[in-house]
Formats: sequence, structure tokens, C-alpha cells
Amino acid sequence: MAFAILYPKKKIYNVEKRSDVFLMSILHELLKDIPVPKMTKVKQRFDDRQIDDLAAALNEKLNLPHIKETIKPGMEIAVAVGSRGIDRLPELTATIIKFIKDLGATPFIVPSMGSHGGATAEGQVAVLNHLGVTEETAGCEIRSSMEVVKLGELPNGLPVYLDKYASEADGIVVLNRVKPHTAFRGRVESGIMKMISIGLGKQRGAEACHQLGFKYMAENVPDMAKMIMEKKPILFGVATVENAFDKVARVEVMLADEVEEKETELQAQAKQLLPKLLFDQIDVLVIDEIGKNISGDGMDPNITGRYPTPYAHGGPEVNKMIVLDLTPETEGNANGVGTADFTTRRLVDKMDFEATYANGLTSTVVAPTKVATTLDNDRMAIQAAVKTCNILDFTKVKMVRIKNTLEISEIEVSEALVDYVKNHPDMELISELYEFEYDQDGNIK
Repeated sequence: MAFAILYPKKKIYNVEKRSDVFLMSILHELLKDIPVPKMTKVKQRFDDRQIDDLAAALNEKLNLPHIKETIKPGMEIAVAVGSRGIDRLPELTATIIKFIKDLGATPFIVPSMGSHGGATAEGQVAVLNHLGVTEETAGCEIRSSMEVVKLGELPNGLPVYLDKYASEADGIVVLNRVKPHTAFRGRVESGIMKMISIGLGKQRGAEACHQLGFKYMAENVPDMAKMIMEKKPILFGVATVENAFDKVARVEVMLADEVEEKETELQAQAKQLLPKLLFDQIDVLVIDEIGKNISGDGMDPNITGRYPTPYAHGGPEVNKMIVLDLTPETEGNANGVGTADFTTRRLVDKMDFEATYANGLTSTVVAPTKVATTLDNDRMAIQAAVKTCNILDFTKVKMVRIKNTLEISEIEVSEALVDYVKNHPDMELISELYEFEYDQDGNIK
């Protein structure tokens, strides 16, 4: 009752009826004196070594006697190919298919991407085609279905599934990139074993593996993969490791009984080669764009240091993070915006809420699909982040701006980080200090 005395109904009504314009005027008043720092361009240096003749390097590994002898004339072999943006995927796929055909076997491709492609057979073929893998480029048939067979259950009760076409093949070959996962840590994360357990498990397998959450993924991914390898003829896996510029730096071929040990080694190398922001602590991180074409999480948490679950770690300590816009390619899927502290009205206006929320319902991680605190424009979002980043002197804010988490070899940093950059062996100042220029809407030009 005390609430009613202190806040009469009329006043409550008036507050609820405030217009957006009035609320924005309050925000403008709160932020008008918050300074935006001068910035400078910085080049970050990473290991850029890569394999130039990838087909030759892969053929050398495929033609090792212990790999070659797994293929017998007349066999039908399913080749698992997935949906992530693996460097030179069409070339890798075509090389594997030709190797199998040259040995007298009949290969076919099975789209191995869990629930991607709208969880439909046609959608998964379309994803492969979009990535450049077609029946013409690969040189073999693509057999796509969402039908699976159940192979058993783990001790914790989770069912284990396998694509029906793959289950009927005389042998299975798996292709994937090995890289750090964005939501959990383990001996194996994203790679061959995840492709077997989740990719080849289709919608039902992906759902089962995510059912108990990312807390147990480090156990469930390899355990599911091992059951599949015990019950079905996984012949070998082809794994790549990419450098900081997403180019293949290493390719390996491993038998089923070698996968877990070798993938652990490749995972360690992938983490070493991962691009990063070369700062331990950042007051404000500005990200121009996020999208599913950048990362499954919209932006790679391994770069930002902000993870969608508590089961992964690494990267800089960021106090406040801003995302300004969506990529056109993400088609409104704003998964990841909830990981940021602030965003802009133009990003929210572009959101496809159904696609964004579907992402969270599938992964069971819904925090990244929430909408961050939304400001009218870039300038206000940056000012809000500076105001709330918990420093005494706003003019000394340590701010970093990147285009997206795929392109961080050239970044922008604030004046307060200039001395740090000058003393870092892998960073170089490449411009003078300047101030952001804004258009008439308050967005950075």
C-alpha cells in the first residue's frame, strides 16, 4: 500500500505514457558531456604461414599406406561435409572424392551439419552449394536426408544417432576444420569428433548433444563420437588447422583409432594460431558488425573474451562491449547481440526475431539472443559504454574498435593505448590520431 501513497496512479500513468522522444531526451542529457576519445589505426601481426598447394599436401597424406588400404574396390563410401566456412572446402572435398574413386570405390557426400539449413534435406544441400560444394565440383552424388538411425545411448541416457545414408555405407570419411569452440573447453572441441557426433547426427543428434547443456559437451561430444566409431566403419578423418587469416596452415589424415589423440594435438595448435586482440584489458570494445557469416555466435567469443556460457574462457577482459550493426549476409539473425552491453536502433530494426530466437532454442543458450541496451546511434552507444566502463577519467578510456571478429589485423585504438602499442612487438601504429566523423544521424561515417 505504501507504493500507492508514494506514487499515485496518475503519476504511474504519466511515466508509462512517456514517448520515445522524451526518453531519448533524457538519455541525450545524461550522455551529452561524455567524451569520445581520439583514435588511431594499428596493425596487428600474426603468423600467416599457409599451405599453397593444398591438393598436393592432402594427397601426400591420403596416399600413406595405412590410409590407402582402408579403401577397397567396390565399396560405397559416405564423405561427411559440413556447413562452416572452411578454407578451400570445395578443393578439399574434390581431392578426397577423386582419391576414393581412383581406388575403385564409389563415394557420395552426406551433408553433415546437425540442424543447419533449416533442418531440411533440401536446405542442407543448398548450404553446401552456397559453400561451393556441388555434385559437379565434387564429382559425385550428394545424398541428403534428415532421417537417422539410433545406435545406442550413453550411460547418462543421451541417445546417439547417425545419418541413415552414412549408416548404410561400407565406410565413412569425415572432413572438418579443427578449432576452439565458442562455448566450452575440452581436449577436443570443434573438429572431427564433433562432426561425427553432431554433424552426422543431424537434427536429432545435435539436439541430443545439446540437451544437457554446454557444461557436459566436453564429455558428450567425444563419447558420442566414440560410440559411432565403435559401431560403424569410420575409415579416417581429414582435418585442417587454419592460421589467423583463415587459411589452411596444416592438413592431417587420421584413422578412427587415432582421431582423439591427434585432434587434441591439432586443437592445441589451432589455439596458438588463433588471431587475437593483443590487449589484456579493454575498457570499451566497439564491433562494427556481427552475423552468422562471421561466427555461429555472431562474433567469435575467442576474440572478444565474452562467451555465451561459463564453460569457455580466454581473450581480453572487456568491461563494456558495443555492437553497431548486422552483416547483410546474416539476414536478420542477430544471435550474439545479447552478449554485448550496448547496441544501436538500426541493428534492432534489422533483426529477424524468429531466426534469432530459433538459434537460442536449438543451442539451449538464450542469453546471446536477448537485445542489448539500445541507443539511437553509434555516438550515443559509444558514449554510454564510456560512461559505464568504471574508470575515473573518461578521457583516458582504453577503447578498441574492430570491423568484425574475422578482420582484426587492422584495428583502431584510443589515445590511451598508444604507448602500449608502441612497446608491443606485434603491433604498429599506422596513422595519426583523429576523431570519429558522424553523419546526420549520429552514426560513424
